[in-house]
Parts: sequence; structure tokens; C-alpha cells
Amino acid sequence: MNPTPPAAEAAPARRGRPRSEAAERAIVEGVLRLLEEGTSIDAISIEGVARLAGVGKATVYRRWPGGKDELLLAVVDALEEPPAQPRGDSVRDDLVTLLEWYRRVGMAKRQSAVLRTMTSHVKSHPKLWQQYHDSVIKARRETLHGVLRRGVASGELRDDIDLGLLGELFTGPMLTRTVLHESKDLPDGLAEQIVDSVLDGVRPGR
Repeated sequence: MNPTPPAAEAAPARRGRPRSEAAERAIVEGVLRLLEEGTSIDAISIEGVARLAGVGKATVYRRWPGGKDELLLAVVDALEEPPAQPRGDSVRDDLVTLLEWYRRVGMAKRQSAVLRTMTSHVKSHPKLWQQYHDSVIKARRETLHGVLRRGVASGELRDDIDLGLLGELFTGPMLTRTVLHESKDLPDGLAEQIVDSVLDGVRPGR
């Protein structure tokens, strides 16, 4: 008997990944559909989501071993804008890119009742919020700090300001508008205005 051709052996592996990705999308969309239909977050169950997505409970737990809380974090991530990716060409432009991302996320939350509901739920559960902080917020902060370190190293930013404080000087005004004062406008050009105003005060020589 002839051995199975290598291409035939490889075929199942190529088919498996799309099936997994399709199942993941179906599960996340199942949660969104339940929320859009008025189901409360507390009433959502792994069993109900699996049934709606047409998969078994084991499929859900295999992808999100932490169960419902981990799945809800994945839904929040799916609803948000893709993470900002600084290009590295200009510290000023990279800072604008990062703050523009915050502005778009703030606008999306104002326009999406589901996203507002999900974000509020995460914030109201300390353990879930800590997981979100550790898996999402810390990564965003490190991206920002990477840009700031580059600016300090190149002499574009002062080196006598704590890096955490320096980052807050840039992100604080945008977060104030998007989180604390949701009635405030988020106009085009706001990111540039904030970055240029703060840069005037944190360049070397000040």
C-alpha cells in the first residue's frame, strides 16, 4: 500500500484552524445577540451561548478555560477598536495615533449600548476588572511608555519626569472626556490638540 501523500496528511490541519476561528466568532456573536435581545449579563450562561452558537460547552471552555468571565472579556475586546500600532517614525505622531485610538473608543462607547453595558459590567466586578487590567490595559500602557522612552532617549522629551506621570499628562485629558465627562465633545483633531499642548510643556529646556 502506498503511503499517504504529505499533502493529504497536512490537509486536516489546514481545515482545523478555520473551523476553530469560525466557532470562536459564532460564540462571541452569540453573546452579542443575547445582549441585543435584552438578555442581562447575569442571565447569560455558557450553556445558552453554546446552544446559540451551535457548539458544545466543551468548545467554549476549551477556548476560554476561565468560563463566562473570560468569555465576556473576549467580547469586550471584540467590540473595541483594534489596538493602536505606533509606526515609530515620529514620537509626536505616535502619541497622536495612541490618543486618537482612545477618542475612537470613547465615541464607540457612546454609540453602542452593548459596549457600554459590557464595560460597566467589567468595571463593577473587581476580579473581572483586574483581569481586564492585566490583559488589556497594561499592554496599552506599555505601548505608550515605549513611545515615551523613545522620546526621552532622542531628547524630544524631558528626562526628569516620571514615566508614569508623563504618560498620564498625555492620556489624562482624553480619558477625562471619554470616561468621566461623557457629555464633552470628542471632535476631530482633539488628539493633535492635546499632544501638541502637552509637548510644549515637556520638551527639554522647560
